[in-house]
Amino acid sequence: MPTKRLPQQANIDHLKYQARDLLSAHAARDPQAAQRIREFLPKFSKLPDPAIFDTPLKLTDAQLMIAREYGFQSWARLRQHLEKPADRTLPLEFGQAVALIDAGDTEGLRVLLKKHPSLTQQHVTFEGTNYFRNPTLLEFTAENPIRNGTLPANIVEVAEILIAAGAPLPAIHETLGLVCSGRVPRECGVQVPMIELLCDAGADPNMGMLPGLTHGEFEAVRALLRLGAALTLPVAAAIGYTANAGRLLEKSSEEDRRLALAFAAQFGRLHIIRLLLDAGVDPSGYNPVGAHSHSTPLHQAALAGHFDVVRLLVERGARLDLKDTVFQGTPLGWAQHAGNKEIEEYLLTRA
Repeated sequence: MPTKRLPQQANIDHLKYQARDLLSAHAARDPQAAQRIREFLPKFSKLPDPAIFDTPLKLTDAQLMIAREYGFQSWARLRQHLEKPADRTLPLEFGQAVALIDAGDTEGLRVLLKKHPSLTQQHVTFEGTNYFRNPTLLEFTAENPIRNGTLPANIVEVAEILIAAGAPLPAIHETLGLVCSGRVPRECGVQVPMIELLCDAGADPNMGMLPGLTHGEFEAVRALLRLGAALTLPVAAAIGYTANAGRLLEKSSEEDRRLALAFAAQFGRLHIIRLLLDAGVDPSGYNPVGAHSHSTPLHQAALAGHFDVVRLLVERGARLDLKDTVFQGTPLGWAQHAGNKEIEEYLLTRA
């Protein structure tokens, strides 16, 4: 789920009110509140809505959730940021290394790493952001989030130097997800070579699959499958492998079925959606964590312009009144935002 940006004039009292509003929404058994709690409080992450509502929620829980919703690790860190915003200037040698990465200066990078061998293990902290909150140098080779809009032609060699110099395995895994979900590596023609390098260095190809699917990076998805990632129900649903989806459906978990519906709706896989709905998957549930979980399948289909999918979901009982948890828009609002007039007119007739 995307994190929210702090308001321009954010203050701690206003955020305390948000925490109390969350407690009220939890008490009222609001499904949007359940989704937000599930996303940002790990102890609730595997619980269905009824279990979340039946579990007491303390004010400290609500405050922690609000902090994480704005991209901070804790309420105390959020309060500290409001009192004194963090300096995002990179440490000197780390910043020099990032500049060398961006320039594709392999010789300069080797010299710097030889002089400061611990640099590949160092993390920098960027709180208050959607992701990329604690990167090492290796993550900067993915250009995700976008900083420059391009990558040097020799970025694979740059990444190889960082890995050989001691980039930790968690950073290799994290970089795989960033590469698989980033358009810049694909546009620069280095996405698949980077994936191959990272997997050869120990990254599990399965760990890049969810980011790749969520962002529709199918070149990355096919590379991951070739490198040994599992063909699961969500993967088959996203790619449109109807026969595989039918075969995998029977033994799949409820979570995988919900994830498959999220991807099938996002990418317009009508026949697979019908299979999933016939199997009893709820058309109204919020998408699972990691798959645009601030929205429902109907939101995603309305945004992408899949009219037949929208109609099928509505006919099977998808709720039109659920709002996404970030922008507070209904599926109708998403269709209007995307300029999908046919879907907008249809949803207006069903309101």
